[in-house]
Amino acid sequence: MSTDFQISQGYQPVAAIGVNERATFINRTYNHLMGAIVLFTLIEVALFQSGYAESIARVLLSGSWLLVLGAFMLVSWFASRISLTSESKGAQYAALGGFVVAESIIFVPMLWLAEMYAPGAIQSAAIVTLVGFAGLTAVAFVTRKDFSFLRGMLMWGGVVALLAIVGGILFGFELGTWFSVAMIGFAGAAILYDTSNVLHHFPEDRYVGAALQLFASVALMFWYVLRLFMSSRD
Repeated sequence: MSTDFQISQGYQPVAAIGVNERATFINRTYNHLMGAIVLFTLIEVALFQSGYAESIARVLLSGSWLLVLGAFMLVSWFASRISLTSESKGAQYAALGGFVVAESIIFVPMLWLAEMYAPGAIQSAAIVTLVGFAGLTAVAFVTRKDFSFLRGMLMWGGVVALLAIVGGILFGFELGTWFSVAMIGFAGAAILYDTSNVLHHFPEDRYVGAALQLFASVALMFWYVLRLFMSSRD
């Protein structure tokens, strides 16, 4: 949900370029998004099949989630900034790859618990997430509406959600079903916002950064849809 690209020199939004160039940008963005999702899936499969997933899950679950959350937020911010501001394509790809790897690691405990205690939840959550993403993407493409007005709401909601998560970790209270539902709605709004940026505001050479932003929102939705499925099977 960053807009750092707007301050780069020579910034020209994708809405201002030709139809063919815009179509090329959109195709590149969604091809890279698909690549990021495939890479994430392959990493998780490799970790689980090799047996490393259980070790990673136990280490992360036994440690401080505040440290894990802090480290992940730092990686997320750094990767997003590089992918949107760096002129080097190599740096942009490194940022996207690093972010996917970081997401893969932080997802391991949740996926391990789901595999152990809620069989079938991962597949169900993946299907719901993909259907939700497809539906929200269709809304953005069909209406062509500029959803940049959601930025303020997303920033405010993100701060509130972060405070709730940190509070839950520090004081030991459970963030229940309604929190997961609210966060799924938040992720949906983020997907609309990011898709709108892809259609209207990104520079045409920032398709890697656009894919990273979309991947982050899809991963957020998948996390809380999976959490919701797991809580319904307790």
